[in-house]
Amino acid sequence: MAAKYQIRVFGKEGCDKCHTLNQRLEKILAKEEYADFEKHYCDVETIDGIVAFSEAECINPSRIPAMLVTRWDETEQDYVPVDTATPGAEDKICKKSKLYQYVGLQTDYTETGKGILSPKMIQAVLAEAQP
Repeated sequence: MAAKYQIRVFGKEGCDKCHTLNQRLEKILAKEEYADFEKHYCDVETIDGIVAFSEAECINPSRIPAMLVTRWDETEQDYVPVDTATPGAEDKICKKSKLYQYVGLQTDYTETGKGILSPKMIQAVLAEAQP
């Protein structure tokens, strides 16, 4: 049986921020409360990774690492992006790192974002995905 949710992490080899996001996500997903989630890493420097990145259609290529939460859809027999309840709404935890239309994060490299996707941001996004 497939996991209820799949988190697609977009990154590339040799990127410290990508490595950090993967470690933080794995630590969070090890907790029982996140048993419905699994991580799927997409290296954007591979054909499969760039295809998955392109299909996501919502992440700025200059804001990697990024993560997109998808949900298993029986009709599609595939994972589909989870719509955010309030597209474009201000988010006090995720700020400009939150994706606009779908549940997920992308790195904000501005001075205010500092390129950090914190555990608190990740947990906020996972909480939004669950009904």
